[in-house]
Amino acid sequence: MSLDAMDSNSVEIFYSYASEDERLRNRLEKHLSILMQQEFISDWYNRKISAGKEWSTEVNAHLNTAGLILLLISPDFLASDYCYSIEMKLALERHKQGKAIVIPIILRPVVWGNAPFASLQALPKNHIPITKWPNRDEAFLNVVIGIQEATETLFQNNKKVPKTKQTESDNQEKYESPAQPYIL
Repeated sequence: MSLDAMDSNSVEIFYSYASEDERLRNRLEKHLSILMQQEFISDWYNRKISAGKEWSTEVNAHLNTAGLILLLISPDFLASDYCYSIEMKLALERHKQGKAIVIPIILRPVVWGNAPFASLQALPKNHIPITKWPNRDEAFLNVVIGIQEATETLFQNNKKVPKTKQTESDNQEKYESPAQPYIL
């Protein structure tokens, strides 16, 4: 997969989400913080737009350069004309062109089986929305593992070595229940 712009040290993540889901986006960001601290990833979302900047120009610039695009799926996301018709459409075009990996993340219950992204592997891997997990930290952990795997794929495809020292053999058993601890 060739990417338009991938920093030699990290993969940029773009969050596409409805404003109503900001709290869940913030929680996901916290769970991804270890990967950011290790400079494995960087992230961008619309709240990082500086005063005086043209909003649509900034969003498009980051959407067009991100290596990973996270679609944070909820009823509000699917109801948002901007998220659904503009951000998601461009994200899926870049995915089809091999310029980015798009990962739908199911935040809240919603019918999405016929959505344009339905053919993509969503996270959490069991497709249970994050808000329906008994322990949301476990749900976010499941999502972070999937994001880490996708990021490693981007590094491998671009012949770049991630800064983390973890290898696939370290991850042979993926975290799916509290009985299986996972260490990043």
